[in-house]
Amino acid sequence: MLAGCFTGCIDLSLGCMTFRLLSRLRRPRAALAAVSVLLVTATVLVLAGCGALGWPARVDTVGKVSFSHALQIPPLATSRTGAAGEKVFDLTANAGTTPLTDVAATRTQGFADAHGQHPDNAYLGPTIVANRGDAVRVNVHNRMHEPTTVHWHGMHLPASMDGGPHQPIAPGATRSPHWRIDQQAATLWYHPHPHGETEHQVSAGMAGMVIVHDEAERALNLPRNYGVDDIPVIVQDARFDSNGQLTTSQAGFIGPLGDTLLVNGTVGAYLPVTTDVVRLRLLNASSSRIYDFQFDDKRTFEMIASDGGLLSQAAAMGSIQLVPGERAEILVQMSAGENATLRSTPPDLGTEASIDASNGGTDAFDVLQLRAADALKPLGAMPTTLTPITRLARDSATVQRSFDLHGFRINDAKMDMNRIDETITVGTTELWKVRNSSAEPHSFHVHDVQFQVLSVGGAPPPVELSGWKDTIYVTPKTEFQIIMRFTDYTDRNLPYMYHCHMLMHEDHGMMGQFVVVEPGQSAGRPPVMQESRGTGSGPRTQEQNHEH
Repeated sequence: MLAGCFTGCIDLSLGCMTFRLLSRLRRPRAALAAVSVLLVTATVLVLAGCGALGWPARVDTVGKVSFSHALQIPPLATSRTGAAGEKVFDLTANAGTTPLTDVAATRTQGFADAHGQHPDNAYLGPTIVANRGDAVRVNVHNRMHEPTTVHWHGMHLPASMDGGPHQPIAPGATRSPHWRIDQQAATLWYHPHPHGETEHQVSAGMAGMVIVHDEAERALNLPRNYGVDDIPVIVQDARFDSNGQLTTSQAGFIGPLGDTLLVNGTVGAYLPVTTDVVRLRLLNASSSRIYDFQFDDKRTFEMIASDGGLLSQAAAMGSIQLVPGERAEILVQMSAGENATLRSTPPDLGTEASIDASNGGTDAFDVLQLRAADALKPLGAMPTTLTPITRLARDSATVQRSFDLHGFRINDAKMDMNRIDETITVGTTELWKVRNSSAEPHSFHVHDVQFQVLSVGGAPPPVELSGWKDTIYVTPKTEFQIIMRFTDYTDRNLPYMYHCHMLMHEDHGMMGQFVVVEPGQSAGRPPVMQESRGTGSGPRTQEQNHEH
């Protein structure tokens, strides 16, 4: 019956089989509504017919978390000064085991500081701190038995240093990206980006935070004592089998969904608070799940930064929704002796009830408990005016592009490592129209640049989208208009990526490539790459057939 309805094909590989929807229509876009319904239906059929996978049940841990473990704080990465005056960091990509549950040590992957106290660490990674203007070099040695890459998410740097799928690090090899940091203070992060393998490596624990400081941010009276009042909050969901091992056995359209939250690798985490204000650097490092963070007592907090850095003004908010890859910095006022629980309430996916239910849209979690000491150190008044943001005018854009998201495709195309999709001339400002024409959740991430959101469904963006961004949730049936300027770093052969940051979608081909060229240049040819076939050792119930 399906084969009699549709043309082309949409592959829906969910752990144990590939489901194909074929059509006889000339343009898949003409059947978007039917495709959306059938994608969800096909997902149900695939999951029902696969012994290893199941439809995710609703999860609600509110009031059920004991908060019995002190929040682990990722160590600061050590650095040394190289011969050329660079700030040099040394990381190793490791596979090993980590005590995440009380059942057994869990097989995980992660990054370690080669010169730190835990060189065999195999979950998350050290926090890299640098200043605007620093020349940095990061030597990444791969001690795993599978290739990986390290992408510097949110960083402005040359395509050859970006750590996308064209820069693999083979087992036993070392890669040393180096660049000068030229962007404002921000919370960024690093994670693998091997084509077809990103979801399982990130879900296995391969992620770390990057904090960039600059003079403008340092001049403000903000909490910045790392691990004391300036706290990384790396949130991931996970699911453990009866042997305490990670499994992706429950998946919705957006990808695998866990029933347990880890914050900085800690289950049931609490944070001892010793100051009257605490700065939380929130990072959604999950592969699929969307969070809507708020506090149990409905207190407001001040949002001071989004993906690309400080907002122009602090914004009082009661909640903040983050998709995978998105970040936000918030200031939380605390009173002596009180507890405050950070929660994730059911996120607004903008989807129908049946899609909500199978994609985490009805799930709720207790995330992290803040425990204030009986006496708190006062930090003084927090600033309300932060940093000026130069707005990019709509009429300054000399090029417009359109990107349509549906199924696991962008503009009806599946990712091809050997195809350049867009060619951008350096020095230009561009307006991109990004539309989710399906009924299911998608997001959009752009490498190389930070962008500004001009409109959401024709309306001005909400305050949380008013700053510099690199990742956004693209609500179903909605067009987002974003504007960005490409200032430097040309390479006609090595591309940057744009893609959905729901990592199963990315792995299944929901990604494209662009190059930035000099005026008058055309795109060249990317390095010839072999496509991944899902041979990694991350948290899978069984091998996935990516059919690349």
